[in-house]
Amino acid sequence: MAEEAETAIMEWPDLLEREQPKPDDTIKYGDDPLQLIDVWKPAGKGTHPAVIMIHGGCWQTDIAERDIMNWIADDLRKHGVGVWNIEYRGVDRDGGGYPGTFEDVGLAADMFVAQAEAYGLRTDKIIGIGHSAGGHLTLWLANRPAMPAGQLRGDAPVTLDLAISQGGLPDLREGMKREGHPCGTEAPAKMSAGEFALTSPPEMAQGDVRQVLFHNTLDKIAPPQFAQRYIGLLDGASPELIETPDEGHVELVAPDSESWARQRELILKEYGLK
Repeated sequence: MAEEAETAIMEWPDLLEREQPKPDDTIKYGDDPLQLIDVWKPAGKGTHPAVIMIHGGCWQTDIAERDIMNWIADDLRKHGVGVWNIEYRGVDRDGGGYPGTFEDVGLAADMFVAQAEAYGLRTDKIIGIGHSAGGHLTLWLANRPAMPAGQLRGDAPVTLDLAISQGGLPDLREGMKREGHPCGTEAPAKMSAGEFALTSPPEMAQGDVRQVLFHNTLDKIAPPQFAQRYIGLLDGASPELIETPDEGHVELVAPDSESWARQRELILKEYGLK
C-alpha cells in the first residue's frame, strides 16, 4: 500500500515572490544603516492600536530583514492595527549579538512609546509580536522591565500587555546545543555571550506579561516541542501554546494562512476590534 503523500507546506519563495506591500514611513533610531523602524498606519481619522513587530532570520541580517514581515504588517494595517516593525543588527554585523542586538531592540521599542502618537498610534495597550528569532526577542522584551538596572533594561523600558511568539526560539542555551539546526549553534552563542540571565527568556526574571506561543505542527525550524520545553523551564509563568496542524514555519507570517488568521483574531480581540 502506497504511503500517503506528505502534506505540502509553504517555502519562503511562496511568500517572498509575491508583490510586496510597503510601509507608510521609515524612521531612524540610530546611526547604523540597520537601526530603522518601518511604520504602518491604518487609514482613517483618529488614533489606532498598534503592535511592536520583530522579524526573525536566525538573528542574522544576511538571512532576513524586517521586510519579510511586510505581508502580515499590511494585513494588520487593513484591519485597523498599526505596526512598528523593528530592524536590528544581527550577529553577522558589527555591533550585533550581545549586547548590541538587544540594545537595538530595546531602544527601538522604547521609541514607540515616545513617538507613536505622532503617527496616530496608541500606546495604552501594547502587543509585541515576533517570528522565529524575533519570537525570542519579543519574549525578551516582555521580561525586560523585570531585569536588574543596567544598559539593557534602560531607564523606562516599554511594558508589553501581550507577547506573541510566532514559532519562536526562546532558549539560547538549548539553541547552542542544536547541532544540525538551520540556525546553527554560533548565532545563539553570540546572542547569549554566556549571559543567560540577561538574554535567554527561560532564564530571565519573569514579568507578568501574558505570553501566547503560536507553533505549527509541520514546522521544522521551531516545532511545538520547542515551546513545550520552554514552558516546562519557567517558574511561575504559564504561556499559552496554540498549535495549528498541517502548516510550517513560513505560514506563521503568511497573511492567508490558518495560523496567521488565528494570530490576527487574537490581536483584534485584544484591541476590541472584533
